[in-house]
Amino acid sequence: MNVLVTGSNGFIGKNLVVRLNELDMHVITYTRENSIQDLPDLIKKSDFIIHLAGENRPVDEKDFDTVNAGLTESICESVRSVGKKIPILLASSIQAAFDNIYGKSKLDAELIVKRLESDIGNPVYICRLPGVFGKWCRPNYNSVVATFCHNISHNLPIQVSNPSFKLSLVYVDDVVEEFVRIIQGRQDNKKELSVQPEYKIKLGDLATQIKLFRKGRDSLISERVGDGFIRKLYSTYVSYLSPEQFSYSIPSYGDERGMFAEMLKTKDSGQFSFFTAGPGVTRGGHYHHSKTEKFLVVQGEAKFGFRHIVTNETNEIITRSKELKIVETVPGWSHDITNIGTEEIIVMLWANEIFDPDNPDTIAHKV
Repeated sequence: MNVLVTGSNGFIGKNLVVRLNELDMHVITYTRENSIQDLPDLIKKSDFIIHLAGENRPVDEKDFDTVNAGLTESICESVRSVGKKIPILLASSIQAAFDNIYGKSKLDAELIVKRLESDIGNPVYICRLPGVFGKWCRPNYNSVVATFCHNISHNLPIQVSNPSFKLSLVYVDDVVEEFVRIIQGRQDNKKELSVQPEYKIKLGDLATQIKLFRKGRDSLISERVGDGFIRKLYSTYVSYLSPEQFSYSIPSYGDERGMFAEMLKTKDSGQFSFFTAGPGVTRGGHYHHSKTEKFLVVQGEAKFGFRHIVTNETNEIITRSKELKIVETVPGWSHDITNIGTEEIIVMLWANEIFDPDNPDTIAHKV
C-alpha cells in the first residue's frame, strides 16, 4: 500500500513514517520542502492519505488559513482531479471546538474534507487530538511535556504558571497505532475518531513527576514505570537525554571480602544489587525475620550455607554460573555464601525491600 503522509518531518509524522516502514508500507512524504504543485502527482500514486501538516504557532496568523485550511483544500482538489477515491485521515485538534484562530482553521479543514466526502463519496476520517506527547516532539515550542522533559533532563529551569491547570494528553505510539488501524481497515466505520487512552494530569503534578525521574539517578529509586501513563511519560523523558547522558555512575563499597553495589531500587518491589568475593571468601552470616532475597551467581562457583536459628537444621547448596540457579533466602534461616572456586565470584542479588539502616532486619548469626 502507498501511503501519503503530509507533515512527515513533524513530530507525529516521524513516528508514523517509522511505523509504516516497519509494516512494509510504501511511504510517500510531503514536507515543507514540497510545493502545492507536487500534490497531484503524489496523490495519484497514493492509496491512502494521512494529512498531518499544519500550523499551530506561525509567525503570521494568516498561515493558519494558508496551511490548515488552504493545504487541505488543495489535497481535496487533487483527489477530485485524480478521479479515484483515496481515503483521507485528517489529524485535527480539540481546539476545533473552541473560538480561536487556530481552532477555526482546524474546523475549516474538517469542513473541507467532509465536503469532499459529501460530494463524491470519498472516505474521510477525522481525529481530533488533544496534546500529544512522546519521543521527537520539539521542546520549548508548543508541547509542555516536551519542554518539561527536555529542560528538567538538562537541568534547565521550567515555568509552572498554573499548577492546577489540567492537561489532556495522548501518547504518540497510541496515535500512530490508531492511524495504522484505520489504514489497514480495522475500524468500525466511525468517521470521527478519538485516540485512547486519554490521560488527565495537572500541570504541577506533571512537573513533579518528571523531576522525580531525574532524581531517580541519584536516589537509585525508580518510579513505577512499568505500566500506563507513567511508563509512557518516562519513555518520553528518557528520549530527551543527550548521548553523553546515556550512562551514569553508581556508588560502590569495598573491603577485603570484595565489592558491593546497589543498582536499582523500586517503590514497592525491593531493590537490585550485586557483590563480588575472592576465592575462599565467605560473605553473609546473618538471618532476617521478614526480608527475603534471591541470589544468582553469574560468575564463578559458590556454596550457600543455611542454618535454622531455632532447630539448628542445616542445608548447603552449591551453584555455578553456568547453571544459572536462583538461591532464595528464607526468614528464620541464617545464611552465608562462600566462594569455592578459583576465580572471583560475581553475584546478583534481589531483596524484596529497600535497605533501611534504621530497621535493617539483618541479625548476625553463625551458619
